Amino acid sequence: MENKLTLKEWLPLIGMTVSAFIFNTSEFMPIGLLTDIAADFQMTEAQAGMLITIYAYVVMLMSLPLMILASRYPLRKLLLATISLFAVSHVASAFAGGFWSLMLSRIGVAFAHSIFWSVASPIAVRLVSGPFKALAMSMIVTGTAIAIIVGLPLGRIIGLYVGWRMAFMCIAVIAFAVLAYMTFVFPKLEKSEPFTLKQLPELLKNKVLVGLYIMAWLLPTGYYTAYSYIEPYLKQVALMDDAWITVALVIFGAAGLLGSAAFSKWYDRCRFHFFRATVLGVAVVLLLLYPLSFNHYLLVALCAVWGIFVTAFNVVGQAELLRTTTMSTSAVAMSIYSGIYNLGIGSGSYLGGLICTHASIAYIGLGGGAIVLLSFIYCVLRLVRNMRKQEAES
Repeated sequence: MENKLTLKEWLPLIGMTVSAFIFNTSEFMPIGLLTDIAADFQMTEAQAGMLITIYAYVVMLMSLPLMILASRYPLRKLLLATISLFAVSHVASAFAGGFWSLMLSRIGVAFAHSIFWSVASPIAVRLVSGPFKALAMSMIVTGTAIAIIVGLPLGRIIGLYVGWRMAFMCIAVIAFAVLAYMTFVFPKLEKSEPFTLKQLPELLKNKVLVGLYIMAWLLPTGYYTAYSYIEPYLKQVALMDDAWITVALVIFGAAGLLGSAAFSKWYDRCRFHFFRATVLGVAVVLLLLYPLSFNHYLLVALCAVWGIFVTAFNVVGQAELLRTTTMSTSAVAMSIYSGIYNLGIGSGSYLGGLICTHASIAYIGLGGGAIVLLSFIYCVLRLVRNMRKQEAES
């Protein structure tokens, strides 16, 4: 048995990792460019925030149907077509003549996002032999983590110096380069067994899975109530300059690696306590966002803690989903989870916009924290109990 990956396995896997990086960078890039986009189209940040809301809702609505449709096509053709749509949509974003044409281009990106994240993990594990499937999965996660650490702040820096349009064009250039690379190195893979809607009723009988879906809506709703507007919040409420804001976003993302490391070290030892702690941690951080906004150093430190807990929750949610589903249902379950998570992103962005418009941007942390606190109560009183019961019965 081979004790290391072959070059034929490494090359497409590297391409998948870079693809994960650019797809995640693109998803959150408007957050770092919100002020500039709003100024360019002469609208408020709350109005420009609809870019985030609509994008998330499209992903939420299309993840499952597109995954079912995509499962009928050969994986190589499907992946290359998805990256092509992603790249072309970013060119359209860069040349958008108005806000609604920008919105239309972002919907194109959202369609590509829906397909890519439905097939990314299955493709990654099929590219390698058995002993290295966990490594393949971890590389996809690494691409996502690097996007949060480097991608969003880098997009913001490009936007600050040469404009938000060039930030989108840079993603397009990288996407076309990845497309060319993958055309040469990606092997032919047979299409997967088609998914059908007949699998869904059985999934919804799983109380733990349904509980995870509820958490995947509640916590991101609270989290993105604040995070969608973090750039204008740091500028207007905390009175940070552009350099401080970039530092805060970089530290937020980098701290996520600590959250992932904490998961690796403690999750198996104290699974239920760790789950509860991640949810409570996010709630406390959001509730402290306004009280600590008077001091730049305290706020940056809070962003670091925020990054740790949010990343830990994201990893825990996926780990619990894989634990409570079978190999044959995990892909469908993960697609639904992704869709519901994006419902939370859209709901949070919309709610944050309402708070900005009808109250004050200063209160986005308090509003988001209250929702995450609600999710913590649900986690303690219902979800963890069902998890314990399921574990005892298995």
